[in-house]
Amino acid sequence: MNIHMLDTPSLWVDLNQLEANIATLADFFRRSKVDWRPHVKGIKIPAILHKALKAGAIGGTCAKISEAEVMVNGGICDILIANQIVGQRKIDKLARLCQKADVKVAVDHPNNVKQMGVIATQNKTEIGVLIEINTGMNRAGVQPGQPAVDLALLADETPGLNFRGLMAWEGHAVSIENECKKRETISKSVKELHQTIEMVKAANLTMNIVSGGGSGTYSIITSMAILTEVQAGGAIFGDASYCHWGAKTQPSLFVRSMVTSRPDPYRIIFDAGFKALPAWAGQPPIAVNLPGFETFHPSAEHGTVKLTCPNYEIQPGQIFNFIVGYGDSTVFLHDTLYGIRGESIEIAWPISGRGKIH
Repeated sequence: MNIHMLDTPSLWVDLNQLEANIATLADFFRRSKVDWRPHVKGIKIPAILHKALKAGAIGGTCAKISEAEVMVNGGICDILIANQIVGQRKIDKLARLCQKADVKVAVDHPNNVKQMGVIATQNKTEIGVLIEINTGMNRAGVQPGQPAVDLALLADETPGLNFRGLMAWEGHAVSIENECKKRETISKSVKELHQTIEMVKAANLTMNIVSGGGSGTYSIITSMAILTEVQAGGAIFGDASYCHWGAKTQPSLFVRSMVTSRPDPYRIIFDAGFKALPAWAGQPPIAVNLPGFETFHPSAEHGTVKLTCPNYEIQPGQIFNFIVGYGDSTVFLHDTLYGIRGESIEIAWPISGRGKIH
């Protein structure tokens, strides 16, 4: 079966480019002497993480307990949940998952730490925890310095927990286009993280993980010699957003779509709207080999392309590929990701992490 037999719209990945991207990232982190723990929030497929593990990654990063369950059930044995897992039901799931794999989780509040310790003890297991520090993104995370140290001390002395280290995310720097300003912003975050690391060490706490970084910042923060592991995952797909944000990989993720209408010479209507090819986060999708392509705007079931010059040749029924604008907002919309090598469909992966919102 080959790519021309796929119905539209379809999500597919160029396997040669995907594997080249994985090799590029693995080599970068190997040369940088930093561990690689790809985030799978936008990847959703254990088999792709297995490709990264084979290339040298140490494990995976997830955002939800349900997503971590998918990865562990898919044979991934080392997981960081880079998010807070709160409440009896979710912590109980986490404790049970820790009986199957090495699962660590971010914490930023003493009440969460205490409840997690009680539930882990009840389940006769141990949960690894990283203290998440707010280094400027102003989302989750305890404040740097003494507040982080106090929480680390609590985690270290709480039965059922294993204090493993710190986590921070300089996500507020991702979209800064000026390279000097971006580096300056990341450097400020790193300074706060470094000061906290030194204070944790001074408190005689043992830690072996300092986790952070992402596909839009890894090429800068890795050079600052502060992290033991980097969570860059989206760069594996090299979508339009991550390439724009500085990932050193090439596009491998596409949506195949059919022309359904030619209402005028400057406009083409496709069958991929925001249910298949969204454009509401990051960079918009980019049409491949479409003459005069200017913009793509999706509605529910239609994708409208505007052209810079009139085109009378393109007709309804023709098919084009679009570089996905942002994989994190696209992959989870589809049931299947088709792996294409050359023009042959080599594999059809169920997107098993889809819908895992708990």
